[in-house]
Amino acid sequence: MSQFYGRIFYGVSIAAIGVLTMIYRDVPYMMLPPKHTWLTEHLILVYAAGVLLLLAGTWITLGRKLVPVSLLLGTTLLLIFCFYFVPYELTVSKNVSHFGDWENSAKELALAGGAFVMAGSVWGKPARLGAALFALTIISFGIDHFLYAREAQDYIPAWIPNHLFWMYPTGAALLGSGIAILLRIRVRLFAMLLGSMIFIWVVILHVPKALAAGFAYGGGEISLCHRRPNAIQIDELRIISFKIIELCDKLPDWAKSPPTLFAHIIYL
Repeated sequence: MSQFYGRIFYGVSIAAIGVLTMIYRDVPYMMLPPKHTWLTEHLILVYAAGVLLLLAGTWITLGRKLVPVSLLLGTTLLLIFCFYFVPYELTVSKNVSHFGDWENSAKELALAGGAFVMAGSVWGKPARLGAALFALTIISFGIDHFLYAREAQDYIPAWIPNHLFWMYPTGAALLGSGIAILLRIRVRLFAMLLGSMIFIWVVILHVPKALAAGFAYGGGEISLCHRRPNAIQIDELRIISFKIIELCDKLPDWAKSPPTLFAHIIYL
């Protein structure tokens, strides 16, 4: 059942990104590095990207051609990460040594990992790659919560006291869950705990902000799903992907020791 809901949430999220791309005539800023004028100056390319994302999300949601569509989506996003985001950070960004400056590229990697998990729900091996990519992303988000706790504390709802305090247990939960998933330690347990935590974020943080702010560009959670997709889409992706990662937990006992674990990672 978790596979079904996971596919629905992920597919709808990708389709929504496609719709937002067409509405705002630009791709979400975590999909491509800044100043991608070669794309925005040619609206036909923007609309083509939006349509392709919409179609991919729709196919995934419906479970049609799930493996080829998910593999194509995941491979495309991973290539963008490797050959666009990484070179941009190393050669163009003035804050390459600033850990937070890599946050957007980590989101790209998260979506790529989610796509591979979708493919792996039918054809096993890609799920392991997707789980590893996604775990690394969650680890990076956990580190961000410690490094930038003071800057990010205002994201916590006003009715919750001690904003700064809650940044640290949240970061610890993300960091611990990511490490557990990467090292295959009680994967199902940590996946469910992580998914439950982030679902609570969606309910108490992002949904109220979306309802309060509306659709005005530049003003609220709904439009910020375009500019700041760490809101609803990314949260949904985290929730459902980790529930599906349990599909990866089928290695025999002898293959779960640390030496063979790293051999599996290298093999991927």
